[in-house]
Amino acid sequence: MTHKTANLFASAAVALFAAGAAPAEGVLNVVSGGSQNMVDYVTDYLGPLFEERNPGWKVNVVGTGPGNAGSQAILEKIKAQAGNDKWDTDVVVMTQLKTGEMVTEGLLQKYVDDIETGKLATRDTARTALGTDVEGFVMPMFHSQTAIAYNPDVVANPPASLDELKTWTAENKGAFGYNGIKNGMSGVAFTAAWMYAYAGNTEQLINGPYDPALKNGWDQALADLKAFNENVTFTPGNAGTLDMMNRGEIVMGPVWVDMFYTWQADGRLNPNLKLLLPEPGMPGQPYYYAIPAKAEDADAARSFIALATSPEVQAEGIVKRFNWYPGIDAEHLEGSLESEVWDKLFTDVTPEELAAKGKPFPLGPYFDDMREAYELKVTN
Repeated sequence: MTHKTANLFASAAVALFAAGAAPAEGVLNVVSGGSQNMVDYVTDYLGPLFEERNPGWKVNVVGTGPGNAGSQAILEKIKAQAGNDKWDTDVVVMTQLKTGEMVTEGLLQKYVDDIETGKLATRDTARTALGTDVEGFVMPMFHSQTAIAYNPDVVANPPASLDELKTWTAENKGAFGYNGIKNGMSGVAFTAAWMYAYAGNTEQLINGPYDPALKNGWDQALADLKAFNENVTFTPGNAGTLDMMNRGEIVMGPVWVDMFYTWQADGRLNPNLKLLLPEPGMPGQPYYYAIPAKAEDADAARSFIALATSPEVQAEGIVKRFNWYPGIDAEHLEGSLESEVWDKLFTDVTPEELAAKGKPFPLGPYFDDMREAYELKVTN
């Protein structure tokens, strides 16, 4: 085969995948961090859909567990094969922190410009992962987002900003609840939102560079948070916040949006409860689709991720099945979702609000500093 003929063959193969038809049989190996429901999503829905549209291909998925520990296991698996010509993992699904580390170590390949859906994800999290430039290497699978849940039967005019929330909690002692810094990430997210609002240097906290001296300017923000905490109820965890709201023990608190809607759909939560995303915003986090640098079936991997990030699949799989916010920009899903589904997910927090006020978590070292400072100056 001549070099020119080989190039034409490769171009044809990529075109076939882009059109959803596989050029050959094979096994696509997906390794997913995250909770079991993320593995089930590939096993039960996304994998069979890819196989249906690409006859002869099989999708094999292995889960490594939630959080950074699960994604660390993926990183170690890839590094163990670094000397091989081809790696036996075609697609990885990982946290922001560990994906950034893999990009820095040269373990991933750029692919976003090669897939049709690459232009549909424009949020900052598609370009930067906790201060690391990951542009071109990742597509968000979904976005988990925190927001403030409240009971409109009790709170007719909820506070629209953290400034207003401070006033409201002083006037309604114990009615706002969150789980602090230790008992769940919704409380951690609220703490990060507070620091973004009041500690200054928000862009640096998110994007770096890391300066250990920055925390020396946090005393007033932390003192104010300690005073704020005197007027709140502490909950036992993410689920605990929702449980206490459902029982009427509190009427407002930070929650994960997907968990909130899932509980409502399951009949475990008062259907009248609503959400708001206060000024200047609250953090959330994506999981990323990425392709290892020496993936054996990189063409198939690109096709798989293109399918996974298409408006059709993001609407059906990500939004309708799991109540996650889409990985691609929400505006691209409006025609792919029934009006009642769209209204449920985007009436309280609109796509425009999500784009403007949905923030990443802080850069890793600042994140560690915040936790330590909270324990030292807020808890004690």
